[in-house]
Amino acid sequence: MSVKINENYLLLKSNYIFAEINRRVEEFQKENPNAQIIKMGIGDVTRPLPRAVVEAFDKSVLEMGDADTFMGYGPEQGYKFLIEEIIKNDFKPLGIELSTDEVFISDAAKCDTANIQEIFGIENVIAVTDPVYPVYVDSNVMAGRSGPMQTSGRYEGIVYLPCTAENNFIPELPENPVDLIYLCLPNNPTGTTLTREELSKWVKYARENNSIILFDAAYEAYITEEDIPRSIYEIEGAKEVAIEFRSFSKNAGFTGTRCAFAVVPKEIVAYDADGKAHDLNSLWNRRQTTKFNGVSYPVQKAAMAVYTPEGQKEIQENISYYLNNASIVRKSMENIGLKVYGGINSPYIWVKTPENMDSWTFFDMLLKEANVVGTPGVGFGPSGEGYFRLTAFNTLENTEEAMTRITKLSF
Repeated sequence: MSVKINENYLLLKSNYIFAEINRRVEEFQKENPNAQIIKMGIGDVTRPLPRAVVEAFDKSVLEMGDADTFMGYGPEQGYKFLIEEIIKNDFKPLGIELSTDEVFISDAAKCDTANIQEIFGIENVIAVTDPVYPVYVDSNVMAGRSGPMQTSGRYEGIVYLPCTAENNFIPELPENPVDLIYLCLPNNPTGTTLTREELSKWVKYARENNSIILFDAAYEAYITEEDIPRSIYEIEGAKEVAIEFRSFSKNAGFTGTRCAFAVVPKEIVAYDADGKAHDLNSLWNRRQTTKFNGVSYPVQKAAMAVYTPEGQKEIQENISYYLNNASIVRKSMENIGLKVYGGINSPYIWVKTPENMDSWTFFDMLLKEANVVGTPGVGFGPSGEGYFRLTAFNTLENTEEAMTRITKLSF
């Protein structure tokens, strides 16, 4: 008898988009060793960790080297000292009440949004926006919730909700009932978001159809407009139908440090084959305690420093820095006649390619002629074809230089 593989992995037809980008960039750099490439593709930050965070990190690492203050295994759900600060600073000001056992500290929102599907049955129908962050789709394909990829570029069995210029990149409610709905707001990759009224429609839909919203709020810190909710729990009834994911990566520079959290309210339930309700909080807790050993003590201490007055001041400065970069990118692309979306409540700028150029052709053009790297929109789904994502996470100097190079190109 031979060992069998999980054949769902064979359904994954395309490379993970960022791996393919890296492959092309490495190949170009090898052939052009003197090229000064500016990367505005992957959503990695460039500003260093805030000083308050570094000092807390340093102090906690020293504690680990002292027998009197050494910390071994911590709680898989996260230390209470960090969870309490999260609730106090991120949710209470919004009028949202949470208990400490509803917040689960993790190493990444990417991991949480990929792993959350494990507590749901294979027969559930999932809906995703198109374009979409690839992890939502790929993790469900791996689990067996889809069929093969069709010629349209969409997987059979998954409901895609097109986000196009025609609908202002705002997804329309599913025509038929679905079970799990992935929403990323502010959106990656389009940079757009929903008003309070628009998000309320999704909560109402979920309540009426016994659906569950998986709400990725990793970029909430970049919201600048007043009518944009920072948490889905600002919408009445959302605790009964939504799980929210957040991260310290993009607001506090933790991309190389790793810390995030998921909120799983006790009110939210799903059902077994006999129709009996089970609270998802307990199921997620069971999953985490079985498969996750928790985030390290020094990292959680560092994350706690994010909420100090000093930490908040430095973080806001960094967010303003990246939003300024976003504004520069928006204006530069508009000045050369391209249609641009996002970049106001988000560090991502979604650009319509010139002359109906396909996404990968535009990628290769920018790489070879301007030595600038972005992300082809088609890598986020079929509706992303003809678009291109640029990030605001590089330095101001590199952002300005990249825009200077691009504006010199002939489209």
